[in-house]
Amino acid sequence: MRTIAEIQTALKTASAAELPALEADLVDDPRKGVQKALEAAKRRIEREEQERARLEEIYAFERELAGGKVIVGLDEVGRGPLAGPLSVGAVVLDPNAALLDGLNDSKQIPEAKRGPLAEAVKRSARAYAVVHIPPQDIDEFGIMACLKRAFSEAIAQVESQGVEVGVVLLDGNPLGIDPREINVVKGDARCASIAAASVIAKVERDGMMVEYDAQYPGYDFASSKGYGSARHREAIAQHGLTPIHRVSYCSSFFQPTLFS
Repeated sequence: MRTIAEIQTALKTASAAELPALEADLVDDPRKGVQKALEAAKRRIEREEQERARLEEIYAFERELAGGKVIVGLDEVGRGPLAGPLSVGAVVLDPNAALLDGLNDSKQIPEAKRGPLAEAVKRSARAYAVVHIPPQDIDEFGIMACLKRAFSEAIAQVESQGVEVGVVLLDGNPLGIDPREINVVKGDARCASIAAASVIAKVERDGMMVEYDAQYPGYDFASSKGYGSARHREAIAQHGLTPIHRVSYCSSFFQPTLFS
């Protein structure tokens, strides 16, 4: 008779196709450890099947929207922080590439998994780009003008890589930046290419904020990514604003003086 440890190991790695045979062999095993491991394996397989179905749905949904045309998905990160750039990602997924495991709205992906997923996106994409708009431009021109500019620049960069785009998928409400534009509310969770754009933009922007944390210590940039955490606001109150702060975003609660 196999030990409980041996059975647990087999069940942890069993595929959906392998589990029914294992279950048939183990269903009458009286040992509690075996039955507990069997139930855990069944739950794991169920989660994996649900995840696979979710992935297939977000790929299929955008294919339906595109009607056979080449899709570029776009999404922005960093619209609301007090500091740091506005960043926009653009991705043209290869329709012949394998589905990207774990692809989702970047906010729904654990931080430790975003970096590897971003690299997987870049390896499998036909084209991609990330555009960063500095805080000074946001102060001068306003967030909406900067957002439109970033989206337009990201599309141009993708097309400069030799991809003829037929559909521009944007997360959220209409912006009127391109005649090919199709808007999808909550698109970063519903369309694969928008989700991919969200991931690569967030990973790049978060990396920049970690670097800024070393340059301007004490502002909580590595943790807050420029958003208004308690530590970040306290540092502003004590030391003033740095060159990467959006002065217009901070003026409601702080009379700015630049960090020296």
